Amino acid sequence: MSDRQPLSGTLPLLRLYIAGDSPGARRALANRKRLIRALDGAINIEIIDILSTPEAAEKAGILATPTLSDDATDPPRRLIGDISNITEVLSYFGYRRKDAP
Repeated sequence: MSDRQPLSGTLPLLRLYIAGDSPGARRALANRKRLIRALDGAINIEIIDILSTPEAAEKAGILATPTLSDDATDPPRRLIGDISNITEVLSYFGYRRKDAP
């Protein structure tokens, strides 16, 4: 597994698509914080509420929430649904926990 490095000093960016204040959205937001902590803040995860900005979801082709998306890859790499297993989520996107050997 490779550690992804930020380009030109900027933090890598993922997008978290949620739908309002639903229980699934609240869980996804809590897990977003856990993901950022697992990488010691070395990642930015933008929150996009598709109820507030449906055009963003339509433009990105988001059909379900929560969806965590890496739009820097072609095609975008997406994980839909539960993102509570932090190690697996980071591995899926090519990151390694800062506390991992």
